[in-house]
Formats: sequence, structure tokens, C-alpha cells
Amino acid sequence: MEKLLEEFSVGLFFWQTILFGLLLFLLWKFAWKPILNAVNDREEGIKNALDAAEAAKKEMQNVTADSEKLLKEARAERDSLLKEAREIKEGIISEAKEQAKVEGDKMIKQAQAAIESEKKAAVADIKSQVANLSVEIAEKVIKEELSDKKKQQKLVEDMLGDIKLN
Repeated sequence: MEKLLEEFSVGLFFWQTILFGLLLFLLWKFAWKPILNAVNDREEGIKNALDAAEAAKKEMQNVTADSEKLLKEARAERDSLLKEAREIKEGIISEAKEQAKVEGDKMIKQAQAAIESEKKAAVADIKSQVANLSVEIAEKVIKEELSDKKKQQKLVEDMLGDIKLN
């Protein structure tokens, strides 16, 4: 430090001070404002970017909330549609069962009526055949009985004996 003080020159110091002052003036006049403007612009840009990021964050939260709400609504609607579809399916099944039962009962009644009709026809046919057989048997018996004169006489007497006179 001593050497610095020994070599100190007032003239050199004066010119250095003048040059330093001139440099500060030139910087202040031409560079200080653009540098400050650039720093302020940068600061404003960073602030705007932070605000935009915060707004985007809020918007994302809103969108997420809306998405969750829409998702819940869609699930509720899906569940409602599935429930309605199940009810319709059950209704169709029960209606089909009921209709099948009605048709089955109708077919059973028709079959029973047909069986009864066939039964009556069969009974009538059997009666007719029995009557024909009875007539044929009676005819044969009567022919047999009436073939002989003695038997005819005895038949007439038996019949007359059976008849009671009043």
C-alpha cells in the first residue's frame, strides 16, 4: 500500500475521476434506461408468466372438477339406463311367461275339449257297435228260436204267460 501512495499522481487521479464520471454519465444517458427497461420487462414477463401459471393451475382445477362432475353424471346416467334396461328386460320376460302360460292353458283346454269330443265320439261309436251287435245277436237268437214250430209255440206261450191281464 505504501508503494501505491508513493506513486500516487494527482493529475492521473483527476483524469481517471473525470473519465469515470464521463463513463457514468454516458452509461446513465444511453445504457441505464435500456438496461432498466430490459430488467423491468423481464421482471414483468416473469410476473405475467407466474400469474398465467397460477391462472392455468386454477383453470386446471376447474376443468378437473368439471370433469369429475361430468364423470359422476355420466356414471349416474349409465346406472339409470342399466336399471331401466333391467326393468324392461324383467317386464318383457314376465310378460312372455304370462303369455306363454295363457297360451299353454288355452292349448291344454283345447286338447281337453278335443279329447272329450273324441271320447264322446268313441263312446257313441261303441254304443252304436254294441247296439248293432245286440241286434245281430237278438236276430240270430230269434231265428234260432223261431226255426222250430215247437219252440215258436213255447215262446208265444211264455210271452203270453209273462203278460198279466188287467
